[in-house]
Amino acid sequence: MWGRLSNYKKESFMNRYDNLQIRCPKLGGEITFAYCRIEQGTIPCRQIIGCWHTTIPIESYLEEVFSRKLLDQYLNVPSKDKITTIFEIVDSLKNKP
Repeated sequence: MWGRLSNYKKESFMNRYDNLQIRCPKLGGEITFAYCRIEQGTIPCRQIIGCWHTTIPIESYLEEVFSRKLLDQYLNVPSKDKITTIFEIVDSLKNKP
């Protein structure tokens, strides 16, 4: 799909929902779609479909922007429970100087 589009058009296409905001159940506050789109570095948050499905056509957007392999690899993995995440954060903070 991207072959015929200029870099500007690619970026505009990917960023078209970036200013929309919702309440994030993971973080507990208002965030933009831009954050959700790259929450894990260059890949979307694992909860992006559940959070955005009533606001935008999220599944078709993801299929247009990301490869099927990437989506299967990252979005279909069960997320960690909150207590595990908290312990990982505490451990990472202990290791910082």
